Amino acid sequence: MTSEEHEPLYVISVAARLVGTQAHILRYYEKLGLISPRRSQGRFRLYSPNDLERIRRIQRLMDDLGVNLAGVEVIMHMSERLSQMERNMHELEAEAIRLRQLVQAMGGAPDGEGD
Repeated sequence: MTSEEHEPLYVISVAARLVGTQAHILRYYEKLGLISPRRSQGRFRLYSPNDLERIRRIQRLMDDLGVNLAGVEVIMHMSERLSQMERNMHELEAEAIRLRQLVQAMGGAPDGEGD
């Protein structure tokens, strides 16, 4: 993701209009912890394109799949955990490759041998 996707650009009224909802709904989502808009120095909520996409995902879960807010919370949390686990797995795979290359460069046993 680019930093532009996380750049807070929209005040609550604009964000609500862009996602087709009302400001009080966005405040409620924030109260539930489903979204976390940044705050300006004047304490105004500011939403990024990434925040708007998250709100749209919440709306799709509720409108298209009939998931209630408690279910949305569970799905969003599990989705975030899965994404984090995938990032961790990729980091571990890259580290394993690096270590294999280091062992081979040091004259160690090639992959699969010496286990």
